[in-house]
Amino acid sequence: MPTDTVPLLEVTSLSKHFGGARALSDVSLQIHRGAVHGLVGANGAGKSTLIRCLAGVVAPDEGEIRLNGAPITIGSPRAAEQAGLAFIHQELNLVPHFSSLENILLGARKDTRLGLINWRESRKAAQAAASRVGMTFSLDKRVDELSVAEQWLVMISKALVSNSAMIAMDEPTASLSDTESQRLFRVIRDLAASGVAILYVSHRLDEVLELSDQITVFRDGRVTHNARRGELNKRGLIRAIVGQDVETIERAPKVAQLDAVPDVVFEAIGVTRLPAVKDVSFEVRAGEVLGIGGLVGAGRTELARLAAGADRLESGSFRLHGKQIDTRSVYSAVRAGVGLVPEERRSQGLMLDKSVAFNMNVGVLRSLRAMPAFPFLSAGKVRRRSRSLMDRLQVKARSTTEPVRSLSGGNQQKVLIARWLTPRVKVLFLDEPSRGVDIGARHEIHQAIRDLADTGVGTVVISSDVEELSTLCDRVVVLCEGRLTGELSGDDITEEALIELSYAHTVSSGEHS
Repeated sequence: MPTDTVPLLEVTSLSKHFGGARALSDVSLQIHRGAVHGLVGANGAGKSTLIRCLAGVVAPDEGEIRLNGAPITIGSPRAAEQAGLAFIHQELNLVPHFSSLENILLGARKDTRLGLINWRESRKAAQAAASRVGMTFSLDKRVDELSVAEQWLVMISKALVSNSAMIAMDEPTASLSDTESQRLFRVIRDLAASGVAILYVSHRLDEVLELSDQITVFRDGRVTHNARRGELNKRGLIRAIVGQDVETIERAPKVAQLDAVPDVVFEAIGVTRLPAVKDVSFEVRAGEVLGIGGLVGAGRTELARLAAGADRLESGSFRLHGKQIDTRSVYSAVRAGVGLVPEERRSQGLMLDKSVAFNMNVGVLRSLRAMPAFPFLSAGKVRRRSRSLMDRLQVKARSTTEPVRSLSGGNQQKVLIARWLTPRVKVLFLDEPSRGVDIGARHEIHQAIRDLADTGVGTVVISSDVEELSTLCDRVVVLCEGRLTGELSGDDITEEALIELSYAHTVSSGEHS
């Protein structure tokens, strides 16, 4: 870690209140040039509030921020950018129909000639930044044609064109495969080696420990630990985040203890929608959690969308308890008993300005009527069901009427899961269920998934997280380029086996069984 005596950025005794509640309390930390600084903590612990203060989105109530040793007031995002501070959020702030070049240069200073943009010089600056982060695709390619990993490179290039001295990255690997993540890690190390400070925010503790020269842990708005590399292991880091040890959920013994093979709840038979899904067949059995593994782009999400009626099959079928079901639309799939918790919960799953109660109950409004014949809801029924689900999933919200937008990511995910806890649902697909949530919420979500499977609901988890697949799932089927390449169960669900199947391009007969 660099040992410069004057840190690039120093935060001293920072505090921030929202509506009488204290979001930050006496926070102090130092960010050094050429270092990766990990920032971890549960959802709502204060990380986001600190970043919003540094980014000029909100002003702290107390404390001081120093840049290169001198006090600085960051009154707006533009002021933060001019100070050399760049922020790349989990939901990337890119213009989809603009080219990579246009996105990189958006907001950056451009050399002008006779009042016009000098595109030749601007392109040279953008190309230099792109080469620095290893971009191999054309700058003229539209951003909506890029993978998420490539879009991250565009955002980093944008920060470099603006000569940013510090780049903050929020959950950069949440939607990346292992290979893409390792590529990004190389870029981060190269940037740090060149003197750029990296503020790295992630709930993936293994990568925080691997990358970070310094780690700051937040809990309840306070800094509980400021540790150098090697001073905390994973268990110690978890303890610092949640204030106690969190035990890993044991793989459910229920399925393994049954004398007979459990009943098949759900089947996919020869499911195809080219080019994403190619002749995929699998079964989900009662009492188990089935995982779907594979690289990003392997067809996992597309398979779930087909089952949930969001996309149409070209061939093949789905069966519930042996009977073929109609999945030609979301409505018909839901009526048949298929639910989906999508990967993009904010844009595809939740109505952010609606209340917790509305988001939980939107699928069962008919059952909450005051009188069956009239379309008026019973406030008492809505309130009781919402409160019961909040207690069951340990949703932390001030009330059932609170807008779901104001909840942390982990609690938003629980609200979305709660929507499907109805007797009508026979099989539930959960796409990256613990993406972007803290270790405590992850544990609670996993427990809710396991409890759901124990009730007999067919439960399918799509995940890029090997640990999640190995600890939560009883079996895992793996996809590669839209095809099923194998199946793992129990102790055979290992990182090595998953990676091998994720890169297998041929399928031998009998592997589908």
